[in-house]
Amino acid sequence: MPALALGADISGDLRRWHRISLTFDGPMTDEHATVNPFLEYRLVVTFTQGNQNFEIPGFYAADGDAAQTSSDSGDKWRVHFSPPTTGLWTYQASFRQGIDIAVSDDPLAGVPVAFDGETGSFLVGPSNKTGRDFRAHGKLQYVNERYLQFAGSGEYFLKGGADSPENYLAFADFDQTTPSHLYGPHLQDWNVGDPTWGNDLGKGIIGSINYLADVGMNSIYFLTMNVTGDGDDVWPWTSASERFRFDCSKLDQWEIVFDHMDRNGIMLHIVTQETENDQLLDGGDLGIERKVYYRELIARFAHHNAVTWNLGEENSNTEAQRIAFAQYFDDHDPYHHPLVVHTFVNQKETVYAPLLGNASFEGPSLQRADNGTVIEWIDRSANAGRPWVVCYDEQSPATAGVVPDDVDPDHDDIRVDVLWGTLIAGGGGVEYYFGYNYPNDDLTCEDWRSRANMWTQTDHALDFFRTYLPYWNMSHANALTAPGGTRCLADPGNIYSVALNDGSRNTDVDLGTEPERFRVRWFDPRSGGSLQWGERRLIDGPGFERIGLAPNGDDRDWIALVERCGPNCLGDANGDAVVDGRDLAPFLGCLFDSGSNASCVFADFNGDEIIDNADLGPFIDALLFSELPRTILSTDFNEDGTTDSRDIPFLMSCLQETDAIGECGHADLNADDVVDFGDVQIFIDRLLAE
Repeated sequence: MPALALGADISGDLRRWHRISLTFDGPMTDEHATVNPFLEYRLVVTFTQGNQNFEIPGFYAADGDAAQTSSDSGDKWRVHFSPPTTGLWTYQASFRQGIDIAVSDDPLAGVPVAFDGETGSFLVGPSNKTGRDFRAHGKLQYVNERYLQFAGSGEYFLKGGADSPENYLAFADFDQTTPSHLYGPHLQDWNVGDPTWGNDLGKGIIGSINYLADVGMNSIYFLTMNVTGDGDDVWPWTSASERFRFDCSKLDQWEIVFDHMDRNGIMLHIVTQETENDQLLDGGDLGIERKVYYRELIARFAHHNAVTWNLGEENSNTEAQRIAFAQYFDDHDPYHHPLVVHTFVNQKETVYAPLLGNASFEGPSLQRADNGTVIEWIDRSANAGRPWVVCYDEQSPATAGVVPDDVDPDHDDIRVDVLWGTLIAGGGGVEYYFGYNYPNDDLTCEDWRSRANMWTQTDHALDFFRTYLPYWNMSHANALTAPGGTRCLADPGNIYSVALNDGSRNTDVDLGTEPERFRVRWFDPRSGGSLQWGERRLIDGPGFERIGLAPNGDDRDWIALVERCGPNCLGDANGDAVVDGRDLAPFLGCLFDSGSNASCVFADFNGDEIIDNADLGPFIDALLFSELPRTILSTDFNEDGTTDSRDIPFLMSCLQETDAIGECGHADLNADDVVDFGDVQIFIDRLLAE
């Protein structure tokens, strides 16, 4: 889809939510020039469509291909834009020179130079991406709720991913980088067609992204600056001691990695500093050093669809400083990505309480928490008028966190208290920290397969929430369960997800004030899979009612799903809370299989663990209470003027006869001189067609 006017070189997919790059020919310079290209030039491009205006900061791009050439000089200046709508977009460039102009918000500061004022336009089409690719979903946004939401697809986001290694970007194949990581075990995960740079570099880190996406995770937490910190091996500048000059080739190589994360549905959790260096820039204040650092991050990486900015790990800045940092991101990030901060376990009140209700802040990145901690900050933020997305991002103690599978293959405590404890509280998700007493720790992790079992269990949990729960309409509701010791997320009177540490204990759930019927099924958080039946299948409100024991009275942790389903919900084969014609095909399939199949248990009306003709009558009775489509067809076997469930007994009776169809002739719908399952299928198809 070509640009409609010549001006800047326009590259990338001209599609909604995709990265579109405009590259301008400007002054020839280099990273070390006397006139600093990162501080004494300012590129801002305004993109306009109707009443939409995006002022996007640009950056110095050396020769325009620095990721591949490792160049530190050239005359290219670039801006990345991710359009939120299709159609015609126009742009106008502002390019000015002046002392410290990069951190000035005065549009008339300095003097115009080179291509200042250049305009152009381009036409944007719809995204052609599907699945995990964030370009299919749009920007991940804070929407004044407990969960982030994609602007394009409208889907809500639950986070599951890696908190370690925090020095993820200390990768040997990046230019001028301390080679703390090779990610050799993930070379096997690189696929033909995946990106590389230079002389076939980057395969290890690209493969690590593929692996994490393949096991269902969607977030990576990483530092972009840890000078004097634990790793002291990651920085965006030309050297560890530099503060105003950025390494163009290294940052372009980071962009290749971040782009691959976007394509694979991995959110960028960008942690801008850690406790050891949060006083490094401007003595901890929001000064020129910090502003130009933040500006470069925003200019180069804010176009990505899923970004969370983190003001710092175990942050020790002052309240006023944190508020100033948050305001800077709010003022200068044109996409307004969510912003969080991480702090010590004993500093939550000091750090988080002053930020309650702050319009530039979207939530805490918790260290050592539990179900009650997540609930506390959800409730306090909601009461302050700005609900937070509360995530649990570092597990204690620091020596352990989430240990390798070969030390703890089951991860029972992490699964029960961290993963499900957070999600059932209504939290926004989890990331896992790897403690320093074990291999593949927070600074040395080379292989995410070291925690493969934890990724699998996390994928089970996320899949349960996405498949079975309208979780965005549910709230923590531990008080609706009794006796104590259970945790609950609920839309009271409609649906409850109850987490039990012991599936063999009796638990009651408050079903509300109406005499409604509820179905009880169980989810195994260790192995996932289909929902299972436990001791009780149906329970009735109002008030507290015992939900029964987990399958086989298992005393491990289980998740009970309690759903309002109407008076006949035992026969609801497809799980839509209504017994109607759509349940016929699954029921008949189970009947003809003479099933003792666990997946057919919905059809076992008489509880003898066999699905046979004895269950047929009750199923038909259930259908007779439903509202089926009605029409006059040749399938009106009882000649009452409609084809509906009242014709089923005649058809089933004929089905039991021999090949001599006799009086059943008009039930031989496919005219093969026998009434068999082929005729039943035609009957069902006609019924459902209405």
